[in-house]
Amino acid sequence: MIEFEQSQAKARILMEALPYVRRFRGSIFVVKYGGSFMDSPDPEVRSGVAKDLVFLNFVGIKVVVVHGGGKAITRELQKRGIKAQFLDGLRVTDADTIDAVDTVLNEQVNREVSQFVSSHDCDVQRFPGKEVLTCEKLQGKHDLGYVGEVTKVKKEPILHALENGQMPILSSTASDEKGICYNVNADNVASKVAIALGARRLVYLSDVPGLLKDPDDPSSLLSSLAVNEVEPLKDEGVISAGMLPKVNSAVEALESGVNRVHFIDGRMPHSILLEIFTDQGIGTEIVHA
Repeated sequence: MIEFEQSQAKARILMEALPYVRRFRGSIFVVKYGGSFMDSPDPEVRSGVAKDLVFLNFVGIKVVVVHGGGKAITRELQKRGIKAQFLDGLRVTDADTIDAVDTVLNEQVNREVSQFVSSHDCDVQRFPGKEVLTCEKLQGKHDLGYVGEVTKVKKEPILHALENGQMPILSSTASDEKGICYNVNADNVASKVAIALGARRLVYLSDVPGLLKDPDDPSSLLSSLAVNEVEPLKDEGVISAGMLPKVNSAVEALESGVNRVHFIDGRMPHSILLEIFTDQGIGTEIVHA
C-alpha cells in the first residue's frame, strides 16, 4: 500500500510538470552556473545540477550555460604567487592575472562543466567566451585592468549548436576589437546572452535561496516580485552587496525582452526542476510589472 501511494505521489508530480513542459518546449533558457557548489568536494552536488540541465534538454528546452569560476581563479593565482586584488567587488586584472583567468575559465572550468553535462549522455559545445563575446574595457572610478563589459554576442554559432541538439557551455571571458582577452562578470554575460538569444527564461544559480527580506531569516524569501518593486527594495537595503549586480543584470534582461528571471540555490537537490516545473517554485522570480 505504501509503495502504491508513493507511486501515486510521483505520478502527481509528473502531471504537475506536464503543462510547464508543454509551455516551455522549444524555448531557450540561459542558466548562470555559479556558486560554491562548483567547488564542492562531493561530485554528487555538481552532478546533480548537471542532471537537472540535461533533464531540461531532454524535454525539449534549449539550454545555454554560462559559468564563472572566481574561486578557481584565486587558487590559480596563489599557485603562481600572484595576490588577488578586488575593488568594489570586482577583480583587478593585470596582464599576469588575465593570463590565469584565460587558462582557468576557458580551459579548466569550461572543460569540467562540459564533462559533467556530457557524462549524462547530453551533447555539449564548448565556447570559450572570448570566441563569441565582444567587449570594451570597463570604465569606472578605478582602472581594473583587463576587465570588460560585453557589447556584442555572436549568437549564430550558439544558435547553430542549439539547433544541432547541443548544449552550449560559455565561459565569462570576452575579446576586444584587437582580440585581447578580458575578464567579464558572469552575471552580466548571462544577461547579455539571454537578451541576444531571445531567451524565455534566465536562471541564476548561487549559494542563497533567492532574495530574502531578512538575510538572516530563510523564511523571509520573496518568492515573486515585479520588476518595478526592485528599486524600493534597493532603497530599503534588501537588495545589496553581492546581489546587486545579479539583480541589475536581471532587470536589464527583463527590460530587453526576457520573459522571467529566477534566482535559486544551486546547492539544493533538483532546485532548477522544482523552480521551473512546480506551481510553487522554491526560489525568487522577477517578472514584468
